[in-house]
Amino acid sequence: MRRTYDIDGKDFSVAGAASSDFKVLLKKLGIPGDVIRRVSIAMYEAEINTVIHGGGGKCEAEIADNRIVISFIDQGPGIPDIDAAMQEGFSTASEQIREMGFGAGMGLPNIKKYTDDFQIQTVVGKGTTVTLCINL
Repeated sequence: MRRTYDIDGKDFSVAGAASSDFKVLLKKLGIPGDVIRRVSIAMYEAEINTVIHGGGGKCEAEIADNRIVISFIDQGPGIPDIDAAMQEGFSTASEQIREMGFGAGMGLPNIKKYTDDFQIQTVVGKGTTVTLCINL
């Protein structure tokens, strides 16, 4: 089963809508609660990063027999230093974003923490794809 979501990079009022919708689907399918929790946290963090840093993009979420695979694709500025971005507390979010309560520098570390596999493909000036997998 597959879902595709457009992630609006200009409207924070809908940030998190994809992860909320996917969580409802997982509940309807009877996915265990601990898995739903992990998927929801990781997916929300990736979705917010796509809004803040990627300027919006696309999410492709797939439920397979033994795992859930979710990719976020943007055409944003890319990540110049993945090692730095993976450090808790590191953030390139603007002061305006931080005043809204985002940009604490926990997005990528939390995604890594709550997934079984996590990949970042990025090209500076072209965009980023973040793929997360959670085993069932």
